[in-house]
Amino acid sequence: MNRRRFVAGAPLAAAAATTLAAPALAQAMPELRWRMASSFPKSLDTIYGAGEHVAKRVAALTDNKFQIRAFAAGEIVPAFGTVDAVQQGNIECAHTASYYFVGKDPTFAFDGTVPFGMNFRQLNAWLNAGGGHEVMREFFEGYNIVSLQAGNTGAQMGGWFRKEIRNVEDLKGLKFRIGGFAGNVIQKLGAVPQQIAGGDIYASLERGTIDAAEWIGPYDDEKLGFNRVAPFYYYPGWWEGGLNLSLHINKAKYDELPQVYKDALNSACRDATVETIAKYDAQNPPALRRLLATGTQLRAFPRDVMQACYRATFELYDETAATNPRFKKVYDHFKAFRDTQLQWFRVAENSYDSFVYLMQAQEQQAPAGAGAGAQPRR
Repeated sequence: MNRRRFVAGAPLAAAAATTLAAPALAQAMPELRWRMASSFPKSLDTIYGAGEHVAKRVAALTDNKFQIRAFAAGEIVPAFGTVDAVQQGNIECAHTASYYFVGKDPTFAFDGTVPFGMNFRQLNAWLNAGGGHEVMREFFEGYNIVSLQAGNTGAQMGGWFRKEIRNVEDLKGLKFRIGGFAGNVIQKLGAVPQQIAGGDIYASLERGTIDAAEWIGPYDDEKLGFNRVAPFYYYPGWWEGGLNLSLHINKAKYDELPQVYKDALNSACRDATVETIAKYDAQNPPALRRLLATGTQLRAFPRDVMQACYRATFELYDETAATNPRFKKVYDHFKAFRDTQLQWFRVAENSYDSFVYLMQAQEQQAPAGAGAGAQPRR
């Protein structure tokens, strides 16, 4: 054998083997067709679109061998029926917000968001680098579910109110559409929480069935038309510093997947998380300007209301942890991480943000042409 010819041909042979391996691998992969039930209406292209984004990315990453079809809330499963449907194997997966299911167990909320919890970056750190996914995985196994992070809304607004909220007394008897664990908090303060799917909120607010409603923020709220039936728009949404969206997958179905399909799902969900919060951050500011231009009255929750809600929240956490060991296990882990994050963010992030916001506000108040270093008018 000509040794030189053999050695020189080795790279070509390796390249040919690599070229052949990819189609062979693709042919070896099974063709799968899954159904994904969403808890959101199609009209909300950002939050519903996060689930569609997952489906498209999975198809692209698997050469269309693994296809997931998304269905809007109510098409095959009710908005708040997704956990049961996934757990029982009636559908393979669902795109939802885990905190919708606090009625089953308040521990679900930690996979979504909790009052006075963490913002997007902090929650993202807890889930992906702080052990959050691990403690939540154990909880979800009890429901035959694997939960993957698949979107985030960022900090939300406090909602639309027919009447102004001037003090804590104004909360008493208030029928308020609100999601997750926060419903328990406002109930503790005398309000009446209502869990209503996104597509049904407008009609309830218009008819006066409820007095106030929160959803997400300006972009989605404008689409849903809340400004037409309630004039006062409150902030901040102290119960949603950053709502994590999740892909709930039937555990048996997930375990059956080839590893390459699991990797595709994980990659697609991570991509959807980045995509979703980027869209909300880009679309909310102009939407808020449009709402204000049409007469929306922006209001901050009074300080005493915020403080009362904060105290009630942590009292409720302690009360729940005392009777629910699953909640206690996750809460202890979550709160320890949150407290450390707040210490760090107060030093760096908040100091930076607060200074820049102050300077920008001063510049806007300065006389025209005064420049960036101008002092605010007294």
